[in-house]
Amino acid sequence: MPGTGSFCWECVAGLWDVLLLPAASLSSVHSAALEMELLPLWLCLGFHFLTVEWRNSSGSVTAASQGGCAWLDGVADCRGRNLASVPGGLPRSSRTLVLDGNPLGGLWNDSLQPYPLLEGLSLRGCRLERVDRGALQQQARLRSLALPDNRLCRAYEGAAAALRGPRGLRRLDLAGNALTETMVALLLRNLSSLEAVSLARNSIMRLDDAVFEGLGRLRELDLQRNYIFEIEGGALDGLAELRHLNLAYNNLPCVVDFGLTRLRSLNLSHNALEWFLASGAEAAFELEVLDLSHNQLLFFPLLPPRSKLHTLLLRDNNVGFYGDLYNSSAPEEMVAQFLLVDGNVTSVTTVSLWEEFSAGDLSGLHLLDLSQNQLRYLPDGFLEKMPSLSRLNLSRNCLAALRIREREPPGALAELDLSRNRLSELRCGPGPGCLRGLRSLNLSSNQLLGVPAGLFANARQLATVDMSRNPIALCPRPGGAPGCVDFRNAASLRSLALEGCGLGPLRGRAFQGTALTRLDLSGNRGVLNGSTAPLGATAPTLQVLALRDAGLRASHKELDFSRFRSLRDLDLSGNALSSFPSFGASPALRSLDLRRNALTALPQRALAERLPASLRTVYLSQNPYDCCAVHDWAALRRLHAVADLALVTCNLSSRVIRLTELPGGVPQVCKWERVDMGLLYLVLILPSCLTLLVACTVLFLTFRKPLLQVIKSRCHWPSVY
Repeated sequence: MPGTGSFCWECVAGLWDVLLLPAASLSSVHSAALEMELLPLWLCLGFHFLTVEWRNSSGSVTAASQGGCAWLDGVADCRGRNLASVPGGLPRSSRTLVLDGNPLGGLWNDSLQPYPLLEGLSLRGCRLERVDRGALQQQARLRSLALPDNRLCRAYEGAAAALRGPRGLRRLDLAGNALTETMVALLLRNLSSLEAVSLARNSIMRLDDAVFEGLGRLRELDLQRNYIFEIEGGALDGLAELRHLNLAYNNLPCVVDFGLTRLRSLNLSHNALEWFLASGAEAAFELEVLDLSHNQLLFFPLLPPRSKLHTLLLRDNNVGFYGDLYNSSAPEEMVAQFLLVDGNVTSVTTVSLWEEFSAGDLSGLHLLDLSQNQLRYLPDGFLEKMPSLSRLNLSRNCLAALRIREREPPGALAELDLSRNRLSELRCGPGPGCLRGLRSLNLSSNQLLGVPAGLFANARQLATVDMSRNPIALCPRPGGAPGCVDFRNAASLRSLALEGCGLGPLRGRAFQGTALTRLDLSGNRGVLNGSTAPLGATAPTLQVLALRDAGLRASHKELDFSRFRSLRDLDLSGNALSSFPSFGASPALRSLDLRRNALTALPQRALAERLPASLRTVYLSQNPYDCCAVHDWAALRRLHAVADLALVTCNLSSRVIRLTELPGGVPQVCKWERVDMGLLYLVLILPSCLTLLVACTVLFLTFRKPLLQVIKSRCHWPSVY
């Protein structure tokens, strides 16, 4: 998870892209006015420097071309021009020069002499190995310098001397230069005007007080993706104005006695932290965002006793609460002691392992992410410490039971994610205000058989509920049997997901009193029993309906969605439908998914009678179509409605071919298949029968007399004389 609020140094690299205004922004300028504005510039620079390209009759223009570089409003863009040196034909008034992606190799003393007014210079990926000492000597106005992804480690002494030229430099990007802490200390020496520095993607391993000495104005420091495993005590104490610190993707094992009181955002994600212990001093911290995600924390962090913390990210750690393991007979075994050695000063910090969580200031916390940890339970009063909490993520933990007390969660809580736990029991304290302010509740992928009675009806602001993959049953049950989840009269509910819950056939009043706009019943085979009648209460408002793998079969009568006048998206994939559902004159339907069904043909006049005119996207692949029965494909193709047309196949004479590869007209094989087979067999057999009859007649007439005599002699018939 990215460190919310931490300074984004990738954005510094793209600063120049923001400064370079696109030519399209001039499209509203009339040609006559544009000519009057550019006339003084033409007179000063000459037509051989300035080329204006008229793109259309409206007068829009592209940026001026200066010796292969684009120039506009003081910004010269020379990115990727394969330049071996800094171009010298640009206007002297240029304020920003972008040379990214050019194989310059070096920056010499005279390279920037033609441009004394530069305020911004970007040299990203220019293969710089050498920067002469006087290369920036005349750049008194330079405020921003970007040198990322070069090879400054090979001649960093010269680069360090060059950086002392501009006295007003505020932003410096040295990312991706394979710099060590020794090199960094020399490069930043005496650069007291700096306010933002990026040292990301280098080879820094440890920090001491000499690295950032003299940078009293520094507000933003990016040290992500280095190899830092140690920060010496006091190494950052001299940075009195530091507000944003990014130490993500390093090798820090722990943070002990954290005391940067002026810091507002700290990103320590993707390290190897097992402990985070703030200083126990009573000083007020200004920390607002703390990202400790993707570490190896074993305990809830020990936070400052007074702070402005509103975002705490602890995702993907090993955090757990261990109060149930406290051994009262051996309390001395329930503590951890940290020995801190700072020069000749040694101090010991003692932490009680059995404490449920720190006594830090959590009163202003808005977002707490504890997902993907080892939580087995929540301590008593855990949420009471956070009255301002609005988003709580406890997904992917080991929670087996959860009891929400009368004063928990806090009234400000709007989103609660308990998905992918082992919850088999959910209890709610007495009173109707258990989830009074909640708007989104995710209980998916648990083992819940039910929820407290009236939970959803009493949650007046609850709009989104996900109970997918829980073995629940919906109320009302036959005979009024208990043990069901009741969504009736949940007036605020708008989105409900019940995928893969093993639901039986729905009863007609399951969603009575709701105004659902989204409903997912996928993976519940037989939930509709071939009829849309159980969803009648949602017909006026339902906009999105998912019925994937819902056991809809060809034996069921035709599905009728004509009452769902607001239905916009319908997913019927993964069933066994052999015919199109009926939509009537539905004015809202935009998307229809019929993949993986048993469709063999489109019905006659499908576009006119079955598919609404509003339909824009339909998915029809992975069905056993008969190539001789796809009458309305041409009409669908003309509407460009079939999103997966390239994947649609059909069967033709025991061959599977793509629909787009069918020959024009009716294939010859289909013509034979349309002939009456009885008549065909009669035509084939009749000539053979006639031939056999004629042959028998000829043989009889030829051998008539001898044959009669043989018969008479053997049968002793008397001869007639």
